[in-house]
Amino acid sequence: MKPASDALALQFANPFGLRKNVVGRALRLPNSSVGHPPRIPVWLHWEQSVIYFVTICVKDRKPVLANEAAFNALKNAAAKLREWRVLAAILMPDHLHVVVAPSERDAQLGNFSAALKRWMRKVLRASWVWQLGCFDRLLRSDELLNDIWLYIQ
Repeated sequence: MKPASDALALQFANPFGLRKNVVGRALRLPNSSVGHPPRIPVWLHWEQSVIYFVTICVKDRKPVLANEAAFNALKNAAAKLREWRVLAAILMPDHLHVVVAPSERDAQLGNFSAALKRWMRKVLRASWVWQLGCFDRLLRSDELLNDIWLYIQ
């Protein structure tokens, strides 16, 4: 079927099976019907440790973390974690980097970041909020771990 104008027309199916025409607009699915893509499984040898490099940002990159209170809140939150071990961490003014290892290979990284964010905000009685989600990278070798350690020092 030819579109009424010369504008580019795209069709896509959303997760509920409905079809929608998009004419001359950026292709965007509504936030309410799109979740995060499924995580790629950990495909490391069983004898290799699972270690993630995680970056968590403050919404709108507000510089609220480079202080003693935030550092203490991070230490307290890390001490509460039961399924994760913080190997290294650094606070920057508007984000933090954490090298973290799960106690169980299939632990959910989203649970880690949500707990850390929640506990830090609670201790700080923060008026600011975190960005949704986090950036993470599964470290696949000791060499990468060393590179990350040098980066965050």
